[in-house]
Amino acid sequence: MRVGLAVLQVPWRAPLAAAHSAAASTRPLLLLELTADDGVRGYGEAAPLEGYDGVSLEEVAAALRRCEPLLAASDGEDRERLLADCAALAGLPEALAAVDMALWDLAGRRAGQPVSSLLGAGAEAAVAVNATIGAERPSQAAVDAAAAAAAGFGCVKVKVATGEDERRVAAVREAVGTGVLIRVDANGGWTVPAAVDSLQPLREHGLELCEEPVHGLDEISAVADAVAVPVAVDESARDPDVFARRRCDAICLKIARCGGISGLVRDAATARAAGYDVYISSTLDGPLGISAALHAAAAVLPDRHCGLATLARFDAPDPVPPRDGMMSPPPGPGLGDDLVGWYDRALTAAQPPPPGSRDAPRGRRRGSA
Repeated sequence: MRVGLAVLQVPWRAPLAAAHSAAASTRPLLLLELTADDGVRGYGEAAPLEGYDGVSLEEVAAALRRCEPLLAASDGEDRERLLADCAALAGLPEALAAVDMALWDLAGRRAGQPVSSLLGAGAEAAVAVNATIGAERPSQAAVDAAAAAAAGFGCVKVKVATGEDERRVAAVREAVGTGVLIRVDANGGWTVPAAVDSLQPLREHGLELCEEPVHGLDEISAVADAVAVPVAVDESARDPDVFARRRCDAICLKIARCGGISGLVRDAATARAAGYDVYISSTLDGPLGISAALHAAAAVLPDRHCGLATLARFDAPDPVPPRDGMMSPPPGPGLGDDLVGWYDRALTAAQPPPPGSRDAPRGRRRGSA
C-alpha cells in the first residue's frame, strides 16, 4: 500500500478551557492515508493532546514512520496481524489508533459496509451525547448550558477545579432545570482532600457523576469511597491496572488512548467484566476520530452519555453534528462519506509532512471518507 501522512494545525472556533491545559489557538492532528493496489483508500487520524495525555505530535509521527514499511508491504487484508505487528513497533496507542482506523475504513470500503456492521452491530443505533461547558465564568456557563438544553442535550458536562466551581455549577443547574443531567470534570485538578471538600457542595446541585477528580487509581478509589457522588476514571485509565479491579463507578474510554476501534471494543468488554459502567469520549478529535468512536459505540452500547459532540469547537463545518442530543455514524461504507474534505480544508494551514514520510494525502475523490 502507499502510505501518506499529513500534519495539520486546525484552528479553533472556541477552544476548551479546562484544568489540564491552557487554551491553544490550533489543534494539531495527523492524517494517515492508506491506498491499496486495488485503488481503495482508508483513512485514519492520530489525535495526541500533549497537555492532556503527555504525548507529543512528534512522538506519534515517529511511531507511524516506524510502522510505514509494514503498511507499505501489505494490501490491508491481513488487518488483525498487521495491527498486532504495528502495535509492537509503534509503542503508542495514539499512533496505533490511526492505523487501526485506516484499516477498518479500508475493510469497510472494500466490503461496501459501514464499520459498525463489520463489528456485528447490525442497525446503527444513535448514541446519547453530552454537551461540554468549559471553565467559563458562571454567567457564560449558564448561557452555554441553556443553549445546550434548547438543542436537546439531556446531559451537560461542566469543567471544574479551575475556580468558581460551585457558582458555575449552580448557574448551569438554574439554566437547564431539573430535567438535564449535570456531570462535572476536574481533569485530575484536585487533591483527594480538595476533591472531597469540593464535591460536598456540588452534589447539592444533583450531579450525575464526577469525572477524574484526581489523578491516580488509588487516589480515585479514595475519593469514590469518601463521597456520595458517582466517580468516573478518565486520564488515569492509561494505567493498565485500571482493569484489575473496579476502582469507581464508571470508566471513560477514548479512541486515541485505546489504540483505535479494536482496542476500544476490547477495553469496553474488559471494563464491564470488572464492574464499570462504560462510556466513550473524545480527545477533541477530528471527524475521523469521532466517526470511529460512533461506530465503536454502536457495538459497545455505552451505559452513559458519551462526550463526542466536540467538532463544533473547530473553525470548520461539522460533518457529524448532533441532533437532539444524539449522534450516529455518518452514512456510507467504512467510517463514512464526506469526512476527509474537512482535513483537506485544514491543509491550507498545515505544516509540511514529517521528515521521512511519503507525500501528504491529496487528490480526494468525491464520496471518499
